[in-house]
Amino acid sequence: MFKFMRTETICPHLLFSDIMKHMSGFSKKVYKIVKKIPKGQVLTYKQVAKRAGNPRVARAVGNILNKNHNQDIPCHRVIRSDGWLGGYNRGEKIKKKILEKEGIMLRH
Repeated sequence: MFKFMRTETICPHLLFSDIMKHMSGFSKKVYKIVKKIPKGQVLTYKQVAKRAGNPRVARAVGNILNKNHNQDIPCHRVIRSDGWLGGYNRGEKIKKKILEKEGIMLRH
């Protein structure tokens, strides 16, 4: 995992398919699920974890998505189960702004 993080950080120009070669199977599943979330919809970290095969690892989903810098993976469309935004590697204010632009109205 350390090698993947360094590769991603040092070589952001790498193709996502090249980066995925260094990921765990679970990480790949998470990215594939999140990539399919349509504009105007969200999933919770727990829903993503469940679809990836383990509903008990919602926190791991958040950690995986925090390392995402690929704009093809809309990680801003994943929120907490309680309706709060959750983290975002570009900041929660930007996450909120993007979601509102996509028509998502959060209760908090």
